[in-house]
Amino acid sequence: MQVRIVWLAIKRVGTCYYDPVDFGRVVQQLPPDSSKRHLKDAQELSKHVRCIVNVLSGRDTMTAPREVLLVGEGNFSFSAALCQAAGGSAKVTATCFQAEDVARLQDGAAENIRRLSESGADMYYEVDGTALECTSLKQRYFDCIIFNFPHCGRKSGVKKNRSLLAKFFLSSIQVLKNGGEIHVALCNGQGGTPADKPTREWHNSWQAVAMAAEAGLILSQICPFDHEKYQSYKCTGYRSQDKGFHVEGALNHIFTHSLPYAAIPSINLEAVVGKEIILFEFPKELTEFANRNFLDPKSHHPVQMVQEQLLKELESLWPVQVVDVDFPFLFRDSPERLQACGPDITTSDIYWIRPVEVHNLGEEDCRPDGSQDSPTGNYGLWPSLLLHVQEVVQRSDFCPGVLFRLSGPVYRRVPVSRNTSPAFHQLLLVGALPSEPEPVGQLRNCLEMLLAPYGIALEEEDRSRVHELWLKVKGSFKVGRLEVLSAPDDVQQLCVVTLNLDLLAAQIFGVTDWRLLWSPDFRFLSHFLPSSPGPFRPFSLYPPTYVHDVSFWVEPDSFDELAFHSLVRRVSAGAVRKATLVDRFRHPHMGHASMCYRLTYQSADRALSYSQALAMQLELRRLLPLELQVTMR
Repeated sequence: MQVRIVWLAIKRVGTCYYDPVDFGRVVQQLPPDSSKRHLKDAQELSKHVRCIVNVLSGRDTMTAPREVLLVGEGNFSFSAALCQAAGGSAKVTATCFQAEDVARLQDGAAENIRRLSESGADMYYEVDGTALECTSLKQRYFDCIIFNFPHCGRKSGVKKNRSLLAKFFLSSIQVLKNGGEIHVALCNGQGGTPADKPTREWHNSWQAVAMAAEAGLILSQICPFDHEKYQSYKCTGYRSQDKGFHVEGALNHIFTHSLPYAAIPSINLEAVVGKEIILFEFPKELTEFANRNFLDPKSHHPVQMVQEQLLKELESLWPVQVVDVDFPFLFRDSPERLQACGPDITTSDIYWIRPVEVHNLGEEDCRPDGSQDSPTGNYGLWPSLLLHVQEVVQRSDFCPGVLFRLSGPVYRRVPVSRNTSPAFHQLLLVGALPSEPEPVGQLRNCLEMLLAPYGIALEEEDRSRVHELWLKVKGSFKVGRLEVLSAPDDVQQLCVVTLNLDLLAAQIFGVTDWRLLWSPDFRFLSHFLPSSPGPFRPFSLYPPTYVHDVSFWVEPDSFDELAFHSLVRRVSAGAVRKATLVDRFRHPHMGHASMCYRLTYQSADRALSYSQALAMQLELRRLLPLELQVTMR
C-alpha cells in the first residue's frame, strides 16, 4: 500500500500550493488532527511556492547571465541594488521615463547612476514603457522585464492605470525572450486577485491578469514584494512626486507566455468497421481530444499514473491481463449494442458520424455519405467501453479468475460544465469470478481502500446486482460502476467494472479543472515527471472570468440542446467553463419557446482576454441561426 500512502500525503499538504501568500488560510485547510509534522511539511511546501525567480534570490534556474530590463525607474535605487546582489549573474538594463537631467535631481539618483555605471549596466532615458520596441531597445530581447509600481501619475483613476498596464504588456512581449518572465509589483489591492488582502471589488482594481491576457500572458506566480531584500531601494513616484508608494503588503506578479487560442482545424480519420473502411470527419469540438496517447506505457500523464497504480494494487489479488486489441474509433449502430451501455447513455448522448466515404475491403468502389439508412447515421464514436464486454468474454483466452483489462478514450455529447467532459479515458475490467460472495467482496473492498482517502465511496443502487462509485466533491458525481451479472451456468459471476480515469486523476492530484488534463502546455505535464515530485501546482493563477448571455426563440419539439452545447465548445475552443440555462418561457399563442443561456468564459491554461471572449460570443450569435435554425432575440 505504499502508493496509497504517498497519495494521501499529497492530499493533506497539497492545498498549500493554491494560496502561497496566505499561509493562515492554508493552516485552516489542514485536517483538525494534523500533527506538528504535517504543519512543518505544509510550511516547507509554502516556502517553495513563495520563491520568486529573480537574480537576487540566488535560485535562478536559467543560464547566467540573464538579460534583465527594468522599466520606469525613478532614482535607479532598485537597479543599483539588483546589480550589487546579482554580481555577474545578470546583465542589467535600466530605463527611465524622464530625461537624464530631471532624473538626476531625485534624491540619491546621482549616486545610484554612478554605481550602475561602475557595474557595467546599461542606462537609457526618456524610454516609454508602453513603446519599448520603438526605442533604443529595438532588436534586443530580455529574459526578465521588471516594472515596479507602475502608475500614470498624479490622481489618475483605475481605468487609466489599467490602460497603462495593458499597453505595457503589449509592448513588453515585443522584447521578451521565449520562456521569459515579466515582473510587475503592485500595491496591496491594486492587482485585483484573491491574493490581495483585503481584496478590492473587481471593478475597482487594476485587473492585472485581464490586462496581461490582452498580450497573451498568464499570471504564473504571485508572492510578497520583499522590499527589505533591496537594502538601498527607495520607492519614488507617488503622485508624480519624489515620494514612495505604500509597499507594505505589496505583491510581485510574475507573468509568462501562454499558448494562443487558434481556430480549430478539421481532421479526417479512417476506421475499419467490419468489412468496411470508413473515412469520416472527426467532430471539430473534439479535435483537441484525438490521438493524444495519454495511456501509453511510457507516458507520465496523471491519467496513466492512476491507471498504473490501480492495476498494481489489483494484481496483488488477481491476475490482470491486457486486452491488446486496437478497436476502431467507430462502432456500428445496433439496439443490442446500445443496451450494453446501461441506462445512463441514450442515443442522444452519442456522437453520430456520417462518413465521407465508405470503401469495402478488397473492392475499389466507394459510397458517399448519402448511403446512410438512419437519419442519425449508422456509425458512432464509442460512448463507453461497456460495448466491448461481449467481445472480451468471447475471446479464446478468456478464463475464470482473471481480470481482463481494456482502457481508452470515449466520447459523449454532454452539457458544458465543470464536472462533465465530452471525452475522457475509461478503464474497463471484466472477470468471471466464483459465485461465492468473497471474490466480489474482495474486489469491492480493494476499490474502497484505494479510493476512500480521496472522497470516493461505493454506494449501492436500488438494484441489488449493481454498485456505483460516487465522487463526493460539492455534490455527487459518478466516476464508475461495479456490476455483477449471473452467468448462464450459475457457477460463475461476470464482474464488470468501469472507471472514469480522468475524474480519478483530477481528484487524486488536486487538478481543479478537468480541461487541464488535456492541456498541450508542457508546464502541466512537467508537474508529473519523476524529477518534479509533489502535488499539482496551477501554472495559470486566477484566470479572469467573462460572462455573456445569449437568448433565442426555438421550436420546443425540435430544439437539440446538446447540439447547442457542442456549438459552444466548437466556437470557443473550450474556453467556456459553464453554460447554464437561466430563463425559459413559452409563448402562450405562438407555441415557440424563448431560451436564455449564461456562458461563463474562463480558460484553465491559456490567456483569454475580454476582446477574445467577446469575439467568440459574437461568432456564436452568428452561427446559431445558421446551424440550429433558431431566431435570435
